[in-house]
Amino acid sequence: MKKKGIFWIAGLGLIFGGVAAWYFSLQHPAQAPVFIPASSPYESAIFANGIIESTQGSGSNINIYPEVASAIVKVLVREGQIVKVGAPLIVLDDTVQRATTKQLHLQAEAAKALLEELHALPRPEALDIAKAQVAQGEANLKAASDQYAKRKASYELDARSISKDVLDIARDTVLQTEAALKVAERQLQLTQAGAWTYDIQNQEKQVQSLFQSYEASKASLDKYVIRARVEGVVLAVNASPGSYAMAQGTYNPYTQNNDPLIIMGALQDSMSVRCFVDEVLVSRLPDPQNIQAEMTLQGSNQKVKLTFDRIQPILTPKIELANQRQEKVDLRVLPVIFKFLKPEHTAIYPGQLVDVYIGKK
Repeated sequence: MKKKGIFWIAGLGLIFGGVAAWYFSLQHPAQAPVFIPASSPYESAIFANGIIESTQGSGSNINIYPEVASAIVKVLVREGQIVKVGAPLIVLDDTVQRATTKQLHLQAEAAKALLEELHALPRPEALDIAKAQVAQGEANLKAASDQYAKRKASYELDARSISKDVLDIARDTVLQTEAALKVAERQLQLTQAGAWTYDIQNQEKQVQSLFQSYEASKASLDKYVIRARVEGVVLAVNASPGSYAMAQGTYNPYTQNNDPLIIMGALQDSMSVRCFVDEVLVSRLPDPQNIQAEMTLQGSNQKVKLTFDRIQPILTPKIELANQRQEKVDLRVLPVIFKFLKPEHTAIYPGQLVDVYIGKK
């Protein structure tokens, strides 16, 4: 029995081995590639890595940072939204700045009211008092003069009728009332003259200074509403209500870097490609008037003709796109910017990496 079982197992093994040998000897046709690798369409060309950007007259995408640091209260836009110039994007907490601005405004208004008071001088009431004091001084002088005249006449008729001291006191009283009248007249002139020119000039400067402080505070208050500086489309929003915005942007825990609150670009009917040409290939770049280029979208067979826009005439260190703040290599690159019209029904977005071949016409 055991010998028969061994023969059966051996036979099955031979059959299985033969089937396996036949199966693995079959020739399977290779699968077609998902996309054709990028290749140069020109006889002589320079290869460069490129990144899609929104079209700008200069620079790249618009990175919006807050000019003041505060908590974010509202986010008024979303990715992909088209905004006009001056449209509010983000509202920051302005509680302290608003109170400060109101305080400066009240101080400026108080200084302005004091200046108007100086211009309005003299007050009718103060002028009436000064005139009354002059009239009182004149009346006192007349009474003292009359008393002195009577005593003097009596003394001249009979020196024994009045003492010399009484006559001297009457004469001194006249002199005192004359001096008091002159003071009252000078006080009337001073009241009629109104505010001193130097006081008015000083107060005018105070008013100007306080209103300029108010305008500066008001301008700072306006910065708590972040607005669009240009017309365009919102590419990315890196802010959420309740988070804290700094002058460096917001902290991204994934990249451990600070990101701008909002990234904006131009309307995307026309887009740009920023190519990074290695410094060892810069000498092979054609003249700007003879440059032509074609890009291939990575992971597809889509090819797009490019139109030369400009060269950013400065070599910069080549950076790894994974972490632009920290990872650098020794090689330097020259940014060359091309433009193209966005093809219909094609998924192309700013930030997308492309392969670019630069040739000569």
